[in-house]
Amino acid sequence: MKTELTLRFTSRLKIAMSFAGMLLCSSTFAQSTQSVVDAIVQEETNNSQLPKLAHELFDGVGPRLVGTPQMNKAGDWAVEKYKNWGISAKKENWGVWRGWERGISHIDMISPRVKSLEGTQLAWSPGMGTKTVTAQTIIIPDLEDSVAFQKWLPNVKGKLVMISMLQPTGRPDDNWKEFAFPEVIDKMKTERTAMTAAWAKRIRKTGYTLRTLPIALENAGAVGVISNYWSAGFGVDKIFSAYTKKVPTVDIALEDYGMLYRLTESGNPPTIMLHTESKELGEVPTFNTIAEIKGSEKPDEYVMLSAHFDSWDGGTGATDNGTGTLTMMEAMRLLKKFYPHPKRTILVGHWASEEEGLNGSRAFVEDHPEIVKNLQALFNQDNGTGRVINLGGAGYTDAKDYLPRWLAAVPDTIKRRIKTNFPGQPSGGGSDNASFDAVGAPGFSIGSLNWSYFNYTWHTNRDTYDKVVFSEVANNAMLAAILAYMASEDPEKTKNIKVEGVKWPEPVKAMRRGGLDK
Repeated sequence: MKTELTLRFTSRLKIAMSFAGMLLCSSTFAQSTQSVVDAIVQEETNNSQLPKLAHELFDGVGPRLVGTPQMNKAGDWAVEKYKNWGISAKKENWGVWRGWERGISHIDMISPRVKSLEGTQLAWSPGMGTKTVTAQTIIIPDLEDSVAFQKWLPNVKGKLVMISMLQPTGRPDDNWKEFAFPEVIDKMKTERTAMTAAWAKRIRKTGYTLRTLPIALENAGAVGVISNYWSAGFGVDKIFSAYTKKVPTVDIALEDYGMLYRLTESGNPPTIMLHTESKELGEVPTFNTIAEIKGSEKPDEYVMLSAHFDSWDGGTGATDNGTGTLTMMEAMRLLKKFYPHPKRTILVGHWASEEEGLNGSRAFVEDHPEIVKNLQALFNQDNGTGRVINLGGAGYTDAKDYLPRWLAAVPDTIKRRIKTNFPGQPSGGGSDNASFDAVGAPGFSIGSLNWSYFNYTWHTNRDTYDKVVFSEVANNAMLAAILAYMASEDPEKTKNIKVEGVKWPEPVKAMRRGGLDK
């Protein structure tokens, strides 16, 4: 009897001790988590490096068009920053690209009066060397069909050809909405819609597209192509790539383009003096910049931070995607300082050639199946300077369990602004998380508040340092660091079961030879 009582007592004592141990462990983890989170918040609040990093990258290095010396310099800069923070980093080559470097541009109207024009040569526009052209403007006419256009085409010889429509207004719609009568707004929009449709039809009737038309014009003797891609805001244009092979293509700001168009249309075509410089650099390597904090317990499982590093080069790529880049760099700095020995390996991917089709992240997915297979989670930011307000489950059924668990550690001042959506939708391809989702690896977009991103900074000539809202970016750096910390610490591996009844993106092979003849 005594032995039986002793056994019962011993058994109950073990259970009690085990339960107490679990409570202690849970309490210790909670205290440890809180101390790490508090340290991250305090450091970023009192010692943020974001303004300094932004100055060095945006003002010093500048825009980061794939294949340019500036992109290469940016990669070296990031690797050096990481090494200074004690973080292993490298540039990882994955292909080659057309090497090109932007030079100076001078665009002046010299008749009927003198005025320097606001304009930007498009990316990969052919250089003019020391040559300057002086020529009158001519507008693509509204002709019957492609046969009529071919008969007209010799008229472009020696001319600067205007290939964009005349916008009826340079005021953004929200300005009209604030000040105009409703019927006036409606009339303006109706006229603009009709003008846009008519211009598109005019271009179609040439027998060419906006991609092939510039080549036809230069082959017919045009000395340059002038366009305007207005971004529906005051003084802002989108700057993309040239399609000409021999003569320059320049975007002229709406205000100046409209003036040139009206003068030309009225029978008094202005005379323009144009000089642009650029360098062709042949075939150059293209790369991702990868940094790593090695895991201590599960080094072969991975948490990733993600942001594309490249940009268009009309501005300096400050909010697309410089702010995403700096968010992840700052998060890695915070993690290294306060969580130097993570359970799982924490990686950051700064991708190249996102702007041309997610090529850098697609190449990484192809080249690193061992990481993709063992990915706990990836967090990608790529829509401007605003604080994060959206986090969805990306179509993974179990995301509803682990994402809220990780978010629970985030300070209420940050997480209360974030709207979650489960199971959510897989990314259709808008940014680099889609490269991972396409192969069933959990890539999540942390979506930011708009801050007039699509009109004023996305791919525009105004995407510069002064558009950064540093308090919002600091908010995002803290969030990214805490989510990475919690994902690394989670005792459970994510299962990544796809929700049914949803169309998932298909894997797309990376373009590893860009802008070059096959």
